[in-house]
Amino acid sequence: MKTSFTPSQPITVKLLRTEVLSGLVVALALIPEAISFSIIAGVDPRVGLFASFTMAVTIAIVGGRPAMISAATGAIALVVAPLAREHGLGYLIAAVILGGLFQIALGAAGVARLMRFAPRSVMVGFVNSLAILIFMAQVPELRDVPWPVYPLVAGALALMVFFPRITKAVPAPLVSIIALTALTIGAGIAVPTVGDKGALPSSLPVPGLPDVPFTLGTLTLIAPYALALALVGLMESLMTAKLVDDITDTHSNKTRESIGQGVANIVTGFFGGMGGCAMIGQTMINVKNGARTRLSTFLAGTFLMVLCIAFGPIVSDIPMAALVAVMILVAFGTFDWHSVAPATLRRMPRGEIIVMLVTVVTVVATHNLAIGVVVGSITAMVVFARHVARLVNVSAVTDPEGGQVVYAVTGELFFASSNDLVYQFDYAGDPAHVVIDLTDAHIWDASTVAALDAIATKYEKRGKTVEIVGLNGDSARMHDALSGELAGSH
Repeated sequence: MKTSFTPSQPITVKLLRTEVLSGLVVALALIPEAISFSIIAGVDPRVGLFASFTMAVTIAIVGGRPAMISAATGAIALVVAPLAREHGLGYLIAAVILGGLFQIALGAAGVARLMRFAPRSVMVGFVNSLAILIFMAQVPELRDVPWPVYPLVAGALALMVFFPRITKAVPAPLVSIIALTALTIGAGIAVPTVGDKGALPSSLPVPGLPDVPFTLGTLTLIAPYALALALVGLMESLMTAKLVDDITDTHSNKTRESIGQGVANIVTGFFGGMGGCAMIGQTMINVKNGARTRLSTFLAGTFLMVLCIAFGPIVSDIPMAALVAVMILVAFGTFDWHSVAPATLRRMPRGEIIVMLVTVVTVVATHNLAIGVVVGSITAMVVFARHVARLVNVSAVTDPEGGQVVYAVTGELFFASSNDLVYQFDYAGDPAHVVIDLTDAHIWDASTVAALDAIATKYEKRGKTVEIVGLNGDSARMHDALSGELAGSH
């Protein structure tokens, strides 16, 4: 497994500047979010910060998608919160380690290949729901706050929009954070700060084993949480990797990313972190700032610990308004506005619009991206099956002499289309010999073979013979293997 920061890009001063500054911006944005996710999980803020540090640094080395940020996330926090609340931190840490092992096993088994079955409409819904969740996460930071927060957020947004017109050498979000911090400290403006979220760590995490009994009972207890963590983490990470692939016009190794997520969670567990996966918000900050290599990911984690340990008092004074503005701009930039444009909606097939809406509604309602992707994909499969099923056609041509009738069947024959196939034939009125021509059809499953057997049986009961012709190679093999062997087909 390669560990180089990038396989193709030459190291230049411009590249280093972009990666370093982007990593710094991401680190600043990670701190309040990691603390917030720790609160959701019911653990000390340092547990989330340690997780973000170890996840980012580890995945920068073993992951498959350069420039993608992995850290403590809200989805993982929701999964492990009941375990931490009812059994304590030790069991949470053990579940994180076991979840990492599950991810390695799933990655090695090829789970990443399932991503090819995620339709574009689900991907668009995933991106749009992600943007909505990122924005919604900022709303609590704008409620019941001192009035200066609002002009500060507006000023930060204006600065990030217009500053790039002056220069792009320094990321606008970094300029915005520094400017608002200097303003609030210099003018003595009392607004919520990063320090209000919780205490920052004063030392590096120390490796150790989880404080749990190593028994079968412990394994039974943590296994369901570990499996849920593994599945949710992989789903979010692989979808985020696919999104970054599209944005950067590059390909990444999804199997390596799956295994890398497992390794990162194991390392995180042994260092006392709460586990994590890819973070869409921070990843979008990183990519939009121009970062393209593993260096920015590595530095994001490194800077996070440096900022907490060496510059804790300064970081604690960063106004939340600056970080809220950064995330609002990220949400705006993440949303696929073209997908909801009236001209696009008029041309888009109704089924794909439904799939996109189902994905968005499910994600926003559950605050769980994995559930939304699964529900959206299932909806897409149902829409596809209904569409393809309607394309099957059966037409009959009777021999002028009345000796036989030829039924020409066209289309894809599977469970959704073959159920109605039985009702397309005139069993009582047809002549003694019936030919079913499948030259322009394809048999996909046992349901179709059972339907053909049922048709033959209905004719045989009336003393008539059925001949099936025109089967292609795959269809013939399936029909020969299953015909007459399916219970209930006669």
